[in-house]
Amino acid sequence: MRRRRGVLLTAALLAQLAAGPSHATAAAPTGQCGVVRSGDTPLGGAEVTLYQAGDGAGAAPRVLARTRSARDGRFVLDYRRPEDPRAVLYVLAGLPGPGGARGAGGPAVLAAVLSGAGAPPELVVNERTTVAVAYALARFTGPDGVAGPDPGLRNAAAVAHNLADTGTGGIAAPLAAPPNGALTSTLAEFNTLADLLAACVDGAGGGVGDPCDRLLDLARRPGRERPRDTLRAAVDIAHDPGHNAAELFALAATAPRYRPALPAAPEAWTVALRYDGNGHELDGPGNIAFDADGNAWVSNNYRYGADPTVPVCGGDTVLKFTPDGRDAPGAPYRGGGLYGAGFGVTVDARGSAWVANFGFQGHGCPIDPAPLERSLSQFAPDGTPLAPPEGWRADGIVQPQGLAADRSGTVWAAGCGADSVTRVPDGDATRAREVPTPALHKPFGAAVDPAGRLWVSGNGSDSVQVLGPDDTLERAVTGGGLRRPLGIATDSRGNAWVANSGILPVPCGDTTAGDLADAAVAGDTGPRPGASVTLIRSDGTPAPEPFTGGGLFLPWGVAVDGEDTVWIANFGGRRVARLCGIDLTACPPGFTTGQPLSPPDTGYPSDGLERNTGLRIDPSGNVWLANNWRTLPLQTNPGGHELVVLVGAAAPVPAPGLGGAAARP
Repeated sequence: MRRRRGVLLTAALLAQLAAGPSHATAAAPTGQCGVVRSGDTPLGGAEVTLYQAGDGAGAAPRVLARTRSARDGRFVLDYRRPEDPRAVLYVLAGLPGPGGARGAGGPAVLAAVLSGAGAPPELVVNERTTVAVAYALARFTGPDGVAGPDPGLRNAAAVAHNLADTGTGGIAAPLAAPPNGALTSTLAEFNTLADLLAACVDGAGGGVGDPCDRLLDLARRPGRERPRDTLRAAVDIAHDPGHNAAELFALAATAPRYRPALPAAPEAWTVALRYDGNGHELDGPGNIAFDADGNAWVSNNYRYGADPTVPVCGGDTVLKFTPDGRDAPGAPYRGGGLYGAGFGVTVDARGSAWVANFGFQGHGCPIDPAPLERSLSQFAPDGTPLAPPEGWRADGIVQPQGLAADRSGTVWAAGCGADSVTRVPDGDATRAREVPTPALHKPFGAAVDPAGRLWVSGNGSDSVQVLGPDDTLERAVTGGGLRRPLGIATDSRGNAWVANSGILPVPCGDTTAGDLADAAVAGDTGPRPGASVTLIRSDGTPAPEPFTGGGLFLPWGVAVDGEDTVWIANFGGRRVARLCGIDLTACPPGFTTGQPLSPPDTGYPSDGLERNTGLRIDPSGNVWLANNWRTLPLQTNPGGHELVVLVGAAAPVPAPGLGGAAARP
């Protein structure tokens, strides 16, 4: 049956190749040299096919060229480069099938992305490049190949080059060097995943019980079809990284080809990549918002300082990172009243970035923050400040925290120090108006649902308040486990998900950053009562009991992905939690809403994480987290210095986020 499938697939590919380009105007002929290897061993007889990824969800990939590798593993692909510079090109190398049968019918399939970082003089296709494709393009790789919309797919291809170097087959520079490299276990994990695929390449003979069958069985997600080859197996592992983690590690140990490798099995096979920009700009990143191109705008608590014992003042920049983690042109940006931004950053319907100036600063800073903690900053897409030097000021903007924007252009700010919210209609700050929120004390998190309603969490009142698009007070919610709530997010059906820290007091009004630090450190070592997630239905009714498990520790940031799955950051425990959402078809059979998808006791842990606040999901399905504070937060300068990205872990979310987790892109 497996060989017959391979013959059918080969016939289909030949038909596509004969048909030629279907829509794009072709450029001059191009020759691409390459080599197929497993470790240092060349792989001859591989059927090498170059594809142009499908342009849109469900679109068919297009064959551009096909050849076969020589005995030394080398090949040449002659093709016409698509005229569209955004086209994503990738290569699949199918090794001979069972019994040495020629063709792409075997279970060992290696892959590499050819676009996104410039084609190398010689393309290397090996297990490392395959893992890079499987994770970075996890949410765009299906049974029929790679396809997806722009910019998500294009950005994902660029991220693949942060993991593997397609010119050498080695580790790419961003993964090999600080803040990654030897500083975290991700590089060793990445190599171990490559070893896992090498076990199949070594034993690709077919037959029950061989390494390939073992890999495909272990990688199969509950309730899903068995993957047919090594690439799809790696994609399935990326989708469900906690499934059979120990058994997969044992299989990887049978082919120790890439070093360094993990010494023990991980709790989950998440690939956590850290970004730090130019290395001296992030200090206490608070939260993240994505623009329409998938660029990440990041609020920053403090001015950068490497030494945590030297006092720092409030951050006076907003960061902007490209989808693959580099500084955007001209970034970081200054002006517009920026000072000590906290959890508040959003991008509105016109592409302007907004930042809430909370007034964070380290102990020992000589600046009086009181005049500086009462404004919003606004920036054009190119970083030009649109707010005056003192920022946009209005009643209710006192120690502002959460920000949210809706489809009409309205921006909302939670006034943590004013016990109210401020509505900025059409993004026109000259018309800003304070809206009292009597059910809230210390408003903190803010989210807009698909109907344009605003949901705000009250950290000091254990409550949530709902406002209509016209700022009408619709509902106050208590109960359901709400306890020191922080982040809040809405799903595609208008339900709200609230992260209950249980014990963390936000530092506004009569509470200080020192109080927050004391509670966080105590929570690391003692009981964490109330750490949970509350589901509030769209009608304002909370679920009877909050959800726990899945690695919930000190919940802070929360986001809902394109399949309505719920992701939670923790301000302790160095882990991410993931819960089954309202769409049960995205969960394993028999799962219920709120049931943990991440390992129940540990979540998705990573030694690249510290104390995380903001968590957001980009159009490529990457989960971005803010390393806001160090694990031991000295109050002179407690800030962390990285963003952490779980590559390809979630279902993509279109950007900017203007009301609930929109339909899958």
